[in-house]
Amino acid sequence: MKKALIAGITGQDGSYLAELLLYKGYEVHGIVRRSSSMERPRIDHLEKFRTTAVPQLHLHYGELADAGNLIHIIYQVQPDEIYNLAGQSSVKVSFDMPEYTSESNGLAVVRLLEAIVRSGMVKKTKFYQASSSEMFGRVKKLPITEETPFSPRSPYAAAKIFAHNMTGYYREAHGLFACCGILFNHESPKRGETFVTRKITKGVARIKLGLQDKLKLGDLTPKRDWGYAPEYVEGMWRMLQAEKPDDYVIATNESHSVEEFAQEAFSRAGLVWTDHVEHDQRQVRGMDLDEVRGSPDKIRERLGWEPKIKFNELIRIMLDHDLKQ
Repeated sequence: MKKALIAGITGQDGSYLAELLLYKGYEVHGIVRRSSSMERPRIDHLEKFRTTAVPQLHLHYGELADAGNLIHIIYQVQPDEIYNLAGQSSVKVSFDMPEYTSESNGLAVVRLLEAIVRSGMVKKTKFYQASSSEMFGRVKKLPITEETPFSPRSPYAAAKIFAHNMTGYYREAHGLFACCGILFNHESPKRGETFVTRKITKGVARIKLGLQDKLKLGDLTPKRDWGYAPEYVEGMWRMLQAEKPDDYVIATNESHSVEEFAQEAFSRAGLVWTDHVEHDQRQVRGMDLDEVRGSPDKIRERLGWEPKIKFNELIRIMLDHDLKQ
């Protein structure tokens, strides 16, 4: 039985990855923060894996800011695979909290990499780092590939580039099997409600059921490459099953605007989007990107991964969930 350690297991990607690995027969360990609330709604459905006679799911209290604790957890678990999906995930918040974003998305990754080295796990453990399409900024040519130069336009993107480059350094300097997945926007019913896609589907559901009348949104023109999160975590897993470590773009090579997303969601609910959407200047984030679209050719050709859930189907899945909720 393989062992996997997931930092960020209570997030959207972490919960889907944990589910995937558990059903593949892994023993899964997750790092969680100690807090006054014990509620972890995204992984509650996996509780059965913690209460069996031989538990497959184990949770460890920890913080990526605590190097000693990380070394202890890694040495104790002896994982075959480590997935780092933790960190501050909002581009907008990064403008308000650049220092915290740099700490949680940059330096924290160095602590985790160094913990692997200092616990003597370099030869046993494979490491996955969650990089981001935001690292590319505004590009001159689409689609974006692994060779596209980075040009950060937010503290979030700059911190992600630092972590991406440090992962490459530990791969070269220490011989660590380390991969970076450069994921483009990926959504699901587990997406946080502050993200625009979930804000739209939840708002449409509430309007459809008469719980509210208007939905306030910021800029509707940016185009994004939106995929389905459960498929993207499978791409993460495939990277660590490859013969050699490398970095891969995970994307759909399709782009759609925020306006298209809203229009499709309202249409599926039998509503006219212009009757309900209001512009809110406060939600417009600084230095936003016009269009983002990535090519999954490399991961398709080398690892056999490709997206299956298309844009309209993604919206249907999210809206159906929010209507039921």
